[in-house]
Amino acid sequence: MARHKGFDRDAALRAAIAVFADHGFEGTSTEDLLRSMGISRQSLYDTFGDKRNLYLEALRQYNSNNVSDLIRTLNTAPSPLRGIEAALLQFATAPEFNGAMGCMGVSAICEFGRSDEEITAVTDAMGRTLIGALERRLTDAQAMGEIGSDLDVPAAAQFIGSTLSGMKVSARAGASTDVLRNIARMALRSLK
Repeated sequence: MARHKGFDRDAALRAAIAVFADHGFEGTSTEDLLRSMGISRQSLYDTFGDKRNLYLEALRQYNSNNVSDLIRTLNTAPSPLRGIEAALLQFATAPEFNGAMGCMGVSAICEFGRSDEEITAVTDAMGRTLIGALERRLTDAQAMGEIGSDLDVPAAAQFIGSTLSGMKVSARAGASTDVLRNIARMALRSLK
C-alpha cells in the first residue's frame, strides 16, 4: 500500500513555480526548492522525479493557469476589443507583475530559447493557445466593427502577444503601473 504524502502536492508545486519564476532553472538550487516547498529531498524525488521534471511540471502548470486566466478575461468582457483591453490592463495592474515575481513563461524562453525540445514544446503550445485566442477575439472585433477590416489579424495577435510578454519584462525591470498602462493604451491604439 502506498504511503500517504505528508505535504500538499499542489501547494509544493505553487511554491516551486514561485522560485523558478523568480530565479529561472539554472538560478534555482535544489536546496532553494526544498526550503520553499517545505519538503525533503526524498519527497521531491519520489513525487516529482528530479529538478528538471519538477521544472517541466511547474512550467506546464504556470502556463496553463496564466493562459486560462487571460482567455477568461478576453472572453468575459462586454465586447471583443474590451476583452483585449481588459487583458492588457490586467497585466498592467496585477500584483504579480509589479516586478516582485518574474514570469516563468517568459523566463523559460529567455533562458532556454529553442535549445531544449521539451521546454520549447511547452512554451510553443502555450504560445499557440494564446495567439489563437487573440486571433479569435480580433476577428470578432472586426466583425463587430470595433477595429478596421483591413487589420492583419494574425500580425495583430502576434503584436498583442509580444506586447504582453514585453509588459512582463518591463514590470520585472521595475516599470510602474502607470508605465504599463501606457504601454497597454499604445497597443490598443495600434488596433484602430
